[in-house]
Amino acid sequence: MKKILLPVSLVLSFTLAACGSHTQTDKPASTSPTASPVSSESARPVDLQGIWKRKNSMDADAYQEAIIDSETITINWVTNHGDTKSLYWVGSFEAPHAATDEYSWTSKRDRKTTDIAILASSDETKKFTFHKDEISFEAGILGTTTAVRLGK
Repeated sequence: MKKILLPVSLVLSFTLAACGSHTQTDKPASTSPTASPVSSESARPVDLQGIWKRKNSMDADAYQEAIIDSETITINWVTNHGDTKSLYWVGSFEAPHAATDEYSWTSKRDRKTTDIAILASSDETKKFTFHKDEISFEAGILGTTTAVRLGK
């Protein structure tokens, strides 16, 4: 019974979070990273590595968390006060090479890792955008899509 409740609670949390959001599905996905340059020549590329937590979740106990390292972005559904994590996305990450205020990249899904996870996205690629200290992307489950905004 407990195994059934976890996916149901995740779906309910996701659906409630999606109610107040709107998505942009008419933009074509980019196949390469794009960056908006910063005016200062001494500025360094933004470091996106680390742990990012969903900022626009309606439920403090059900949210997404992203972990970015030098080559990979991993996103988990997190519940039960952080004690339970379910895999949503594992994909490629390409860090910005120039100082920038805005950066986007298209992550290619790691099929070997995500194909065995019941709550993982089946999208082949996912577009991520960094802007104003946030990473955003669209997450979908059971036909519902929501905009996710992550902060450090």
